[in-house]
Amino acid sequence: MSFFISEAMAEAGPEALGTPDISQFLFLGGFVVIFYFLLWRPQNKRQKEQKALISSIDKGDEVVISGGLMGKIVKVDGDYAVLEIANNTQVKIQKGAVASTLPKGTLKAI
Repeated sequence: MSFFISEAMAEAGPEALGTPDISQFLFLGGFVVIFYFLLWRPQNKRQKEQKALISSIDKGDEVVISGGLMGKIVKVDGDYAVLEIANNTQVKIQKGAVASTLPKGTLKAI
């Protein structure tokens, strides 16, 4: 019966995967280094700066919160602070909402 169907000449299959060479490890290591310097390190630095800012908030500081409101801290109580945004208008905020502090006298100049 072999004269009706030609026998297929099989090629050799792909060689079995051996141990990875050093270039693959260097490539993976390069990605880890890139992620460290471009993502993890700057994020940790920003977190430390924000934590220091929040812990240093005190009565009398002029601040901007993440919503864009500016005001003067009237009272600090644990994780919360009371922000005076206008005369006789006070808002209770979380200290974590503070985006930055302003130099003294900035609110009067605006």
